[in-house]
Amino acid sequence: MLDTNGCPAGSPARVHASDWCPVSSHPLQARVVLLAGPSGSGKSSLAARTGLPVLRLDDFYKEADDPTLPLVPGSPDIDWDSPSSWDADAAVAAITELCATGRTDVPVYDIATSARVGRDVLDIARAPLFVAEGIFAADIVARCRELGVLADALCLRGRPSTTFRRRLARDLREGRKSVPFLLRRGWRLMRAERSIVARQTALGAHPCDQPEALVRVTAAAADRAPTPTPSATA
Repeated sequence: MLDTNGCPAGSPARVHASDWCPVSSHPLQARVVLLAGPSGSGKSSLAARTGLPVLRLDDFYKEADDPTLPLVPGSPDIDWDSPSSWDADAAVAAITELCATGRTDVPVYDIATSARVGRDVLDIARAPLFVAEGIFAADIVARCRELGVLADALCLRGRPSTTFRRRLARDLREGRKSVPFLLRRGWRLMRAERSIVARQTALGAHPCDQPEALVRVTAAAADRAPTPTPSATA
């Protein structure tokens, strides 16, 4: 089991990214494609279409009683679109453990109650590539690159009005939050969508639509294909 810095359990605590245990110094079983983009941009559906194992980064949200949760300026609403509402260290630790061992323990998060409701084991078997998708995926691009586990980083982009409709329909269907909250959040995100994409691009995620993203994931999977073992008669 790796600790929250991506190091073997029992390793000394690290403070700076440059001090982290480099996963690349050990044989890697897999690498990760980080899939970012605004809420409702189609990350989950695209991740499923790739046919690769998927790590849901939204499961690493903080719980509603966490005192460090940020608020929307001028509002009593929790700002679930701020990276401060998310446990980046735990997400990176899960990614590095998957890359090193093919298995990791992950929380099961219920968005409607803003709480972790269980734990699960994600086992990617011997897959050489997996997708980690979530609205904060771009925030860990640099860390994953430094750790040597990054295959690609993508940011889905589209029309803000389309994203708004898709997001609202999903959130209402799943009962994620109250209707007034969803409308306030949806309107705020639609107005901010272009700046969200620009920020994630600046963090190192390549902006693209879904067809291009699928092509890039396919290319990354081909690059990570295992090298055939020479036969005894070769």
